[in-house]
Amino acid sequence: MSDPLTPVLTKRWLSPNSWRLSTYEQLEGYTALRKALRGTPEQLVQLVKDSGLRGRGGAGFPAGVKWSFMPPNEDKPHYLVINADEGEPGTCKDIPLMMADPHSLIEGCIIAAYAMRSHHCFIYVRGEALHPYRRLNAAVREAYRAGYLGRDILGSGFDLDITVHAGAGAYICGEETALLDSLEGRRGQPRLKPPFPAAAGLYAAPTTVNNVETIASVPFIVNGGADWFRKMGREKSPGPKIYSISGHVEKPGQYEAPLGTTLRELLELCGGMKDGIPLKFWTPGGSSTPMFTAEHLDIPLDFEGAAEAGSMLGTTAVQVFNETVSVPWAVMKWTKFYEHESCGKCTPCREGTYWLAQILERMVDGRGTAEDIDTLLDVCDNILGRSFCALGDGAVSPITSGIKYFRDEFLALCESNKRELVGAQA
Repeated sequence: MSDPLTPVLTKRWLSPNSWRLSTYEQLEGYTALRKALRGTPEQLVQLVKDSGLRGRGGAGFPAGVKWSFMPPNEDKPHYLVINADEGEPGTCKDIPLMMADPHSLIEGCIIAAYAMRSHHCFIYVRGEALHPYRRLNAAVREAYRAGYLGRDILGSGFDLDITVHAGAGAYICGEETALLDSLEGRRGQPRLKPPFPAAAGLYAAPTTVNNVETIASVPFIVNGGADWFRKMGREKSPGPKIYSISGHVEKPGQYEAPLGTTLRELLELCGGMKDGIPLKFWTPGGSSTPMFTAEHLDIPLDFEGAAEAGSMLGTTAVQVFNETVSVPWAVMKWTKFYEHESCGKCTPCREGTYWLAQILERMVDGRGTAEDIDTLLDVCDNILGRSFCALGDGAVSPITSGIKYFRDEFLALCESNKRELVGAQA
């Protein structure tokens, strides 16, 4: 690779009993916390700003800037909420991190909570992810017993409690305000903004919502410094990243690499295309990001590189498909997922995803017409930018990009239908 990386986020994953506190402490665990508690909250916020750390949950918003939105006064409780509701199709980075190295997340939570003057942190774990939920709870209990959580942490005078909460398996709860509603015991639906969570989030109090990988990066930044962190990745997207590689590759899995790594380099890491069958299309950040083709092998996979090429980095859920896969079929499968997971709050998403799924299912079944392609694009246009949250935008991405790059495949379904009709009439 052009910019080799010594493992950072994944460096403990292969250690025996890596999830245990004893192993974590042997491998520099909780040294960053001691260092952070010697500084001030303002110094920590500035350090994270200087590092250039950007949110790893998909949006890529600068973490330090987000932390700075938390008001300095403590008239109301301040809450830190960790979004571990990993539900984007193809994404599998946060669950392995919580399974293999839960204390890196916990240490990051304590440092982030101290920086934002929060005394209660909630980790919202996807409901189906039972094993990481149990492992995280066990790690939290270990941290309490060792004095890293609770009252007067390490004699600093700082108090923090962590609550691990299991969701109920709703994709929409990956949206931060829907997650907050779910935490409060309500139905998971996105809220109208403003007010933003930093002003009125959980229980109408100032709240910061961060992704698991974002917070797990913080202890390394505290120990290594902002300049060290910026040596990895690219100027506007610094640091290491966990890429989830799935699909038609020889060795699917999680691969840590600098931000800006290309798919060509990632394919080298995972042994190339399975059975040597050529690449056809792929997603850079899960099914909610516009797809790429074999022509995009050398696109830098960072926030700017993916955007400039017409897609999004998203959660770096790289789904790889070879030439045996039908694009309309794959798009139909994704669209049915979004139809099922739409919370139903807004009309464009609720009705639009239903009709998109119906049309695609009919086309894949060989009962489509050429007009269906225009209808699909028209419905997508009425969803994009008009739905209450980003779920609607994500739902149309595979359709519009699929038609952009593989329109002939959609037309072929219509042509075959036309030939069948002519044959039947004859």
